[in-house]
Amino acid sequence: MALASRARALLPGARSWGAVLARVTAQRAMSHRVVVETDAAAGVAVMKFRNPPVNSLSLEMVTELVINLEKLENDKTVRGLIFTSESPGVFSSGLNLLDMYGRNPAHYAEYWKAVQELWLRLYQCPMVTVATINGACPAGGCLISMTCDYRVMADNPKYTIGLNETQLGIVAPFWFKDTLVNTIGYRASEISLQLGLLYPPAEALRVGIVDKVVPEDQVHSAALAVMAQWLAIPDHARQLTKAMLRKPTVDNLVRQRDADIQQFVSFISRDSIQKGLQMYLQMLKQKKA
Repeated sequence: MALASRARALLPGARSWGAVLARVTAQRAMSHRVVVETDAAAGVAVMKFRNPPVNSLSLEMVTELVINLEKLENDKTVRGLIFTSESPGVFSSGLNLLDMYGRNPAHYAEYWKAVQELWLRLYQCPMVTVATINGACPAGGCLISMTCDYRVMADNPKYTIGLNETQLGIVAPFWFKDTLVNTIGYRASEISLQLGLLYPPAEALRVGIVDKVVPEDQVHSAALAVMAQWLAIPDHARQLTKAMLRKPTVDNLVRQRDADIQQFVSFISRDSIQKGLQMYLQMLKQKKA
């Protein structure tokens, strides 16, 4: 049975927005790292990150995200997509350091091409996309949330969001930078990127890296309310407007995609960068011990 048909069979009459999550279709997709649940009546899918302990964007998880996005884009019953996490206290820790340390250049190139592909699909996604940031959201996790049309963050001072690459001795690529500049403006991005700042909820709202901060138990209901507002706009008008606004940023990466991969491989292969990553990974192991 097709996904849409299965959803209709399981969710007859599911119309109200308040019941979307309570009555989502139990459609488990792909593997343990990504779970997709769809409410066909509401036209909304929820994509849950399930790659414990911290939802790091491993090559396997990135690949699954891309495949699931493609499937949802081809499902005409789905107009909106909500991202969230099943890992307590973490939305996504970002890029997987184990894919960037101690590997060969071919692996680095494969990994970076997959990360590029994920960003290109997310940033151009025709669906309405809402991030429910229900945990820490640094680096690549922040990038995923910034590709969304709207970001709702849980009001928990333990949760922070930002591109903190410089704190790890890494430089955020130009398309990470472009996404941040498009979100919070040039000067705020200049300060944020150079210092590798991570913003708690209230500060994240002030700087504009998130759009709404709500109590932790209300992030999903707030996302559904936002989704209802955005889905009230005719799809073709909204999609064309989104594409027009984002096309220059997308084109900037597309033109330089191969060069960006080569630059990443060259940078991440440096002895100084590898040693820095090794020290950071050892520090993380000591914290866990």
